[in-house]
Amino acid sequence: MKMRSIWAIALIAILNISGAEAAQSSAESILDSLAVKGRAAKTGYTRDQFGQRWADVNRNGCDTRNDILQRDLKNITYKSGTHNCVVLTGTLIDPYSGTEINFVRGNVTSLEVQIDHVVALSNAWQTGAFKLTVEKRTAFANDPDNLLAVKGSLNSQKGDGDAATWLPPLKSFRCVYVTKQIVVKAKYGLWVTAPEKAAMKNILAKCKG
Repeated sequence: MKMRSIWAIALIAILNISGAEAAQSSAESILDSLAVKGRAAKTGYTRDQFGQRWADVNRNGCDTRNDILQRDLKNITYKSGTHNCVVLTGTLIDPYSGTEINFVRGNVTSLEVQIDHVVALSNAWQTGAFKLTVEKRTAFANDPDNLLAVKGSLNSQKGDGDAATWLPPLKSFRCVYVTKQIVVKAKYGLWVTAPEKAAMKNILAKCKG
């Protein structure tokens, strides 16, 4: 089976409660297919290496940040004159902690809800993304499979950590979180470090049932 088919099946399965067992098996298979190496040097890494920040890659008239806010928030209101694009307010049930957060757009208040790259950009750079084209890295940075609206303080706490150094406090979400990382790394041809793989396997072993 081609890698694209494998990661697609795994992602679909993990997002369906009834497919938890299949998702775990698929995620383990994909994880075992990933190369295992040490982190490459961070030399040359900047945010600009991943293209325009929050580009409109799907050409729907909205930038990626607002696309993800629309997907992950409830009770949304929009800024007038933006064709229901710019999110002004909404409610987030933070997947990383389970807490409810009221989002209000503003220079300070927007920081309460941030868009996390499940596989952090710096981590991606050090595990193979430095070899990708700018176009591919832009796709990576704006890929909905790799993005979640989350509590801002937890996003900051995570930094560029991988599964060996940071996991969501909400343990019931860790299976989804780790599986997303595995799927995204496979999708973009990235590798994992040995400690990262061990941590992922440990989480997946707890996902059965």
